[in-house]
Amino acid sequence: MDDREPFSVETVLAPVDGSEESASAVEFAVAVADRYDASVHVLFVLGRGVVKGMDAGTVEEGEVADNAQRFLDEVGGVADAYGVPLSTSMTHGFSTSRKTRHPGSVVLDAADTVGADFIVIPRESVIERPAEVLEKTAEYVLSYASQPVLSV
Repeated sequence: MDDREPFSVETVLAPVDGSEESASAVEFAVAVADRYDASVHVLFVLGRGVVKGMDAGTVEEGEVADNAQRFLDEVGGVADAYGVPLSTSMTHGFSTSRKTRHPGSVVLDAADTVGADFIVIPRESVIERPAEVLEKTAEYVLSYASQPVLSV
């Protein structure tokens, strides 16, 4: 008889940046959550250029929030289709005053905050697009997360 507890998941964290790769990661997160009767928390991570632009006043915060909300509404439809509970939040992936704040640390901090048991993150893209923030974060999260991580 096997005395180990079965693998269980209550919350899946899906960090996103508005890219197609991150939308795909949400689909995988919803599939994992559906399998384990769990919920999904989608974390929209703002990139360096957006954060610097907002700090400098050259990027309008309202426009950033509207764009992020549109993306979150689109990916939320996937969770709705499966009946998976979904929550969302948004954060800066970089700081102009704290060198230790970067997308990898932000994702791991959010995983702790929301009590994530599983993380689904987009892996590095083969195309260089500076707007997408999570492309190089997967390796960091895979190295340091205490939760299981699926990189898609």
